[in-house]
Amino acid sequence: MRKFWKSGDPFIWLTGGALAFSLIMVAGLVLLVLVNGMGFFWPEGVVRLTLTDGKVIIGQIMEREVIPEPGAPPGTPRKYRIQVKQGNRDLYGADFVWVDEAKIAKREAPPEVLVIERREWGNLYGVIKEVREGDRVVAGGPEIGWNALQARLPETLRVVREIRRIELKEIGTINHAQEKIRLQLKKLELRGVKDGPEVERLRQETAPWQAKYDIQAARVAELRRGLTASVVVSAAGDKEKDLPLSQVVEGYRPNTMGIAAKSGFYLSKVWEFVSDNPRESNTEGGVFPAIFGTVMMVFIMSLAVTPLGVVAAFYLREYAKQGPFVSAVRIAVNNLAGVPSIVFGVFGVGFFIYFVGGTIDRLFFPEALPTPTFGTGGILWASLTLSLLTVPVVIVAAEEGLAAVPKGIREASLALGATKFETTWRVVLPAVMPSILTGLILAMARAAGEVAPLMITGVVKLAPALPLDGFWPFLHLDRKFMHLGFHIYDVGFQSPNVDAARPMVYTTTMLLLTIVVILNLTAIALRNRLRKKYAVSAL
Repeated sequence: MRKFWKSGDPFIWLTGGALAFSLIMVAGLVLLVLVNGMGFFWPEGVVRLTLTDGKVIIGQIMEREVIPEPGAPPGTPRKYRIQVKQGNRDLYGADFVWVDEAKIAKREAPPEVLVIERREWGNLYGVIKEVREGDRVVAGGPEIGWNALQARLPETLRVVREIRRIELKEIGTINHAQEKIRLQLKKLELRGVKDGPEVERLRQETAPWQAKYDIQAARVAELRRGLTASVVVSAAGDKEKDLPLSQVVEGYRPNTMGIAAKSGFYLSKVWEFVSDNPRESNTEGGVFPAIFGTVMMVFIMSLAVTPLGVVAAFYLREYAKQGPFVSAVRIAVNNLAGVPSIVFGVFGVGFFIYFVGGTIDRLFFPEALPTPTFGTGGILWASLTLSLLTVPVVIVAAEEGLAAVPKGIREASLALGATKFETTWRVVLPAVMPSILTGLILAMARAAGEVAPLMITGVVKLAPALPLDGFWPFLHLDRKFMHLGFHIYDVGFQSPNVDAARPMVYTTTMLLLTIVVILNLTAIALRNRLRKKYAVSAL
């Protein structure tokens, strides 16, 4: 025995070392994401840099690095440069600029410098020159202008929100009703009915909806005419920007904010991130549609993959005659786990979208053609594609759980007069539920991070509407959706402004990890509860 343990020592050390290395790598990855993601919303101070050539730059310092000097002799002092987020992309053409520290003649942190978050063109940095109402100047100077901006901005934001609400709710309801009438008329036309009481009734219904639309459009136009306030900002380089307040998301002066004010601002930006819609090509704003789409897709996938995987596992273990064919099926199931995910995506496009979805459109939605309803990518087809991708995991986990259930339990149930189905349903299934949930946990973790199959089965950069809304049938499984994994890919690799998008990549990654952990912890808690309730050892 002593010799056995001696010979096993190297393997124990190798196994422990590999485990420790893996944990360190995972912890390092999570730490990298946290460090770069958590500080994204903190309001950094604004500096005014005066260079030796007289040029002035106003912005926030984002990064500092050593200037590479190939061939420099040993002992040469290092030179540094800083990356400044100067914003004002519509004025300068770029959000970021690199500045050599040796060329900085003066560095200041003036309290009057303002940061304005805009709906377009990114942040605006500068000093308030004046606030206007139309052509009339109502306040001038940094301090008086700041007070006037604070007094007028809340009302402007309220009006902008009201316009958005009317467009989405009132006008959206009218458009939905008009489209429904149009499809009904098209359906009658396909049946050869072009005249008659039914057609006349539908045409008469169109007029009231058009009248309602005109009323709401007039309301929106009236509200827009009232948005006359603007702020004139003096930026670096003797440039000015006359910005309508309707384009302002928020304005703040970080150099005058204390720790408490910055902490409150930080929390408000975190809430905006998880509850608001994206803007500026997804590099700013929130990611709520992506959160909703990710969670909903995982739930639909779980509802599809769990019964499919459990039934397959029960058949292979409990009902199928063991032999070469069943062994070949098990090998095929295990091999499916190694198939590239994009292959499942291609299958989803060919089978679910073109075949199943196209058939559904021809049978049930002919009036909408050639515009497809289910014959195009959507959250249902994406979820079913991922259920096929993850079903091998559920099958293997469920089979392992079935193999662990003692044979005597089945025999005791049958001896008491229970049928095969009753034994499976009332005895074996409860005992194997922890293993099924283990497979489901692994399936959810993989599905939440998959991107490749989603890119061709329904995910989009920006979804016009959520799959769940107030219109019948409320849950619209045919709609396209946003996904956090694709959001990371899109912002990180498809954004025209890479430097501005980089913090959003880390922040979204941190959010995706958090959602996966929450989903997994929920499933683990349920599994542990079932394990205590149906512990095999207690039977």
